[in-house]
Amino acid sequence: MAEDLYIPKEASKAEKYEALISQLQALTEDEPDSIANMANVAAALKEVFNFFWIGFYRVADDQLVLGPFQGPVACTRIAYGKGVCGTSWEKMKTVIVPNVDDFPGHIACSSQSKSEIVVPLLRDGVVKAVLDVDSDMLECFDETDARFLEKIVSLLNF
Repeated sequence: MAEDLYIPKEASKAEKYEALISQLQALTEDEPDSIANMANVAAALKEVFNFFWIGFYRVADDQLVLGPFQGPVACTRIAYGKGVCGTSWEKMKTVIVPNVDDFPGHIACSSQSKSEIVVPLLRDGVVKAVLDVDSDMLECFDETDARFLEKIVSLLNF
């Protein structure tokens, strides 16, 4: 349950992710609804890391459509290959952007977003959704985030 979420504040980034993953496994393993699980994952990431924006975009009607998220109002639809989310979908891989102003074609849902990581949720070689995480700080994300966020999205049912 969400109220049982406990991650020591003094833990390293990797330790926080490790503790969070075990708790998310317990939270999602018996819940078949992907929307409910995406909502809890976004809320847990927000609670533990306090990222500026965390959310999911689901592939629907040949575009990415906004799903559960935590943070300010967001873009509702993103085209294939457009922005960081659409690029992650197209390339079928995690994309880390240290400075969104340097990313060609970045879609600015908020001017407060400074860096971003997008992780595709793949099932049977097909992207079903992407996890989008934005920070209001430059160079917030690295390979540690990529590795653990990829593990987190692998927990979700699609």
